[in-house]
Amino acid sequence: MPGLSFLTPIQDELEQVEHLLRRPPPDTCAAIGEALVHLVDSGGKRIRPALVLLSARLCGAGLERTLFAAAAIEMLHTATLVHDDLIDGATMRRGRSTLNATCSPAVTVLTGDYLFAYAAYLASQTENTRLMRRFAETLMIICQGEVRQMSGGHGGRFSYREYEQRIYAKTASLISLSAEAGAILASSDENVIQAMRLYGKHLGLAFQIVDDVLDFTADEQTLGKPVGSDLRQGLFTLPFLLFIESDPQHPVARRALEGHYTVEAVGASRLSDAAVREAVQAVVESRAIEQAMEIAGRHIEWAKEALGSPALSLFTGDARRDYLAALLELADFVVRRHF
Repeated sequence: MPGLSFLTPIQDELEQVEHLLRRPPPDTCAAIGEALVHLVDSGGKRIRPALVLLSARLCGAGLERTLFAAAAIEMLHTATLVHDDLIDGATMRRGRSTLNATCSPAVTVLTGDYLFAYAAYLASQTENTRLMRRFAETLMIICQGEVRQMSGGHGGRFSYREYEQRIYAKTASLISLSAEAGAILASSDENVIQAMRLYGKHLGLAFQIVDDVLDFTADEQTLGKPVGSDLRQGLFTLPFLLFIESDPQHPVARRALEGHYTVEAVGASRLSDAAVREAVQAVVESRAIEQAMEIAGRHIEWAKEALGSPALSLFTGDARRDYLAALLELADFVVRRHF
């Protein structure tokens, strides 16, 4: 992400993490090695490893173990995307073909499993039991969230609370782990670890809300996937929930509540292109986008408040102030980004 100044204090370390991500373990078979290179080359925002590095530098953790933690968390994220794309039947991500677009389901699943194992191997190199436990707990949260999303809905009843639980499992749990990882590696005071975890939680919730907004407002080239992808999967995200709440008698909302779009259908039914376009246009023309961004903005304010915790005020010196400033800037970037 060139030109983003919050990465400047950790640019060298990010390059080292990138090197770790591109270095498969010895004896990795050619097919998995090629898949790994393809997935890493697909890019991504690298927000999670950046958070690990900034948190570690702020709290004073050692570099070598921090690099392994940052690579482990990004590899875990990559592994979840492999399985998500297979579950959703997605053939494009970030403008490139997904693994399941070119490989059989069996190969895709096994490659994803390998990446989970590789992520755990990288995390083990930190030799930090607490971080490994949090790593495992977060993976369980992610998997349970995905299963809940696939296996159950609540008919016509939807709530912001249910949506927030879903996006916490999907996105915010791992971003929260990323933010607290550096504090854990530095053996920081519990109040510091809690403050970083809370910062990451609200940052992650805002991040996913903005992603869900972009699914309505960005163009396909920018998204790297079709606009309205969530609706195509029968999945209600915050903009659509707000739209239904504000105008339940709108024809699009009525069809949704009557079951044409159902949470139960996630990963199963597909809406017609015309139906998706109609829904996207209706949401964009309503106040739902603005309202969703306001909610994302509140989460960013809460994230910043966590960074203002008295526990973090103990960190002094120009270098540490730079890392704290970078974390604050990263929070602002989350709600102003367009990709």
